Formats: sequence, structure tokens, C-alpha cells
Amino acid sequence: MPRFYIPPARWNLDRLLLDEDETHHATDVLRMKVGDHAMVFNGEGAQAVVELDSIGKRAIELKLLHPSQSASPACRITLGQAIPKGKNMDLIVQKATELGAASVVPLLTERTVVQFEARDAEKKREKWQVVAIEACKQCGQNWLPSVLPPQTLAAFFQSNPTFDLLLVASLQPGALHPKAVLTDFLSERGAQPASVLVLIGPEGDFTPAEIALAQAHGCRPITLGPIVLRTETAALYCLSVLSYELLG
Repeated sequence: MPRFYIPPARWNLDRLLLDEDETHHATDVLRMKVGDHAMVFNGEGAQAVVELDSIGKRAIELKLLHPSQSASPACRITLGQAIPKGKNMDLIVQKATELGAASVVPLLTERTVVQFEARDAEKKREKWQVVAIEACKQCGQNWLPSVLPPQTLAAFFQSNPTFDLLLVASLQPGALHPKAVLTDFLSERGAQPASVLVLIGPEGDFTPAEIALAQAHGCRPITLGPIVLRTETAALYCLSVLSYELLG
């Protein structure tokens, strides 16, 4: 069944409408007609089976058939990701959505090759948010992760984010396996974390100064094993472990 996104601000079960872009996709790409069924969701757990009731050039009116609500994730996982070259950030956002991340923070690190002007940075954020929406539509995820504007690690911490557990992937000696850190947390707190931040550096890792900054804000270094992973692989590794341990 085709899935379409309706933002929370326009989520009204008394009058559900597809916007112009979704209308174009439904009519011109999928060739849907009045009477066809679809699924709509708002990115905050709500979804509904609907019937196409009236098709216009810029909007489709929908008839509500069966609304439902997905349970909230057991843990809010935030991925702080150093922006890689090329289109790999698109892949990371897509897979982070599929693996249940609640938000993605694109990071401009000292070793990040890609740099943006403020205007271009917002365009990138908007593009990556669309990638997340499309991933939700494809995989059946009803909780849409928010993609924050690209920013430095220092700027991110200056915004005073709060998490139960903070992690940073590190190649430095002494880093623990994520499973060991989660086991320690459970032993100390008596419960699993309700919110987790995991930071993934660029090719070549975070600089020692960035690792020190992360640790100063409570991040615990974690190892991803003896093999040096590419940044996109490291992101998927960490999110897979956290999703299995905290969202399963």
C-alpha cells in the first residue's frame, strides 16, 4: 500500500489532504485514482488507512478509514555524524531512519572535507530531511527523525543538549565496546537509557581536541573493533547495536 507523509501541523483526521508534491507522486507517478487506498503518517507515530476521495491539481482529499498510533520508541537515539564526502550523508540519513534514530546532527569537524556557507547548509539540511521522509515512507517507519543544521561539535554542545548516555566512537586506546558501556549503565542506574547520543567522526577520526571536548561533556569513548571502519560503516554499526539493545 502506498505511503504518504502529512506534516504534524496539517494532520487533521477530520480533513486529511495530500499536498501538491504528494499529489503529484500519487497521480502522475503511481497513477492512483479515486477509490484507491493508501497509508498516511505524520512522523510522530500517527498513521491512517485512507481512501482517495477527491483529486485536484494541487491536493487530494482523503477519506479516513482506520487511524492508529505507533508506540513511542523506548529510547531516543541521536546520531552526531561528521559529514562525509559525496552522497554518503544521504545514505547515513536513510539508514539512520530505518534503524530508528530520533535525530541526526550533521557535524563539521576539523577533518571534515566538506564545508558549507550558511545558505548552502540550510539547503543541505532540507535535502537530508526529505531523505528521511522518503526512508520513512519506504520502510514503514512512523517516527520521523529530525535533521538538524550542520554545525561544529562545539556549537552542538553549546546548545546544551541533554542525554542519559553519551558515546563517542574513538580509535584511542582504552575505549570500551558499546555492549560493555550499556551493561555498566544498566548496572549503575537499574534501567536502560531513555536517550543516547553517539558521535561518529570523519575519515581519520576526530582530532584529540575534539575527543577531549566530547569527553568533557560526558561522552564515553567506544571502540568498534580492531578494524578501522569508514565513517558511514561506523554509523551503521553503532546504530545497529543501539537499535538492537535499546529499541528491540
